[in-house]
Amino acid sequence: MTPVTGPPSDAPDGRPSGTPGSTAERLIESTRELLWERGYVGTSPKAILRRANAGQGSMYHHFSGKPDLALAAIRRSAEELRAEAARLLDGPGTALDRVGAYLRREREVLKGCPVGRLTQDPDVMADPALRAPVDETFDWLRGRLTEVLAEGRERGELDPALDPAATAASVVAVVQGGYVLARAAGAPAAFDQAVAGVLGLLAGHDTTRRP
Repeated sequence: MTPVTGPPSDAPDGRPSGTPGSTAERLIESTRELLWERGYVGTSPKAILRRANAGQGSMYHHFSGKPDLALAAIRRSAEELRAEAARLLDGPGTALDRVGAYLRREREVLKGCPVGRLTQDPDVMADPALRAPVDETFDWLRGRLTEVLAEGRERGELDPALDPAATAASVVAVVQGGYVLARAAGAPAAFDQAVAGVLGLLAGHDTTRRP
């Protein structure tokens, strides 16, 4: 899936990344929002053009079609999730300080995770190209959390019995499951409770606060 016309791309893979305020950028951002709100099937070309305030035919000037534009939008969401997680996980403090910062960061809980919600979209999951950035993002997140927790264990901040990979998977599962519980309840309290629960479990492995 490659663009058929349009200006040269500045994106590493040859796709139009869009400059701020450009039509391509508005199309990508509008598609991101609609995928988050409505899913792939509910994100029609007409709805994208209306949201982007773009003229008919502009989508096909920059992208080969809806799947190509959706892929650019999903990649953008994945990149932003990774950038925000990296900012917190690469920050100062102990391993648990950094994992705690990631868990406690401000989120639009009732809207759900813009990447995680795509796993519930059968059309996205059935398309290997659309699914790939979702899978790669969660694989990266588990890997980075594993590295942070392993560093903490090696520095003596965490109990040697802690399994970094299993704990990292649990952290990701708690965040994604917390979104589901909060959306089902119509209130963010369930998400907050899930985060508090995993933080409490992690605190039991914190050797820096033991007498």
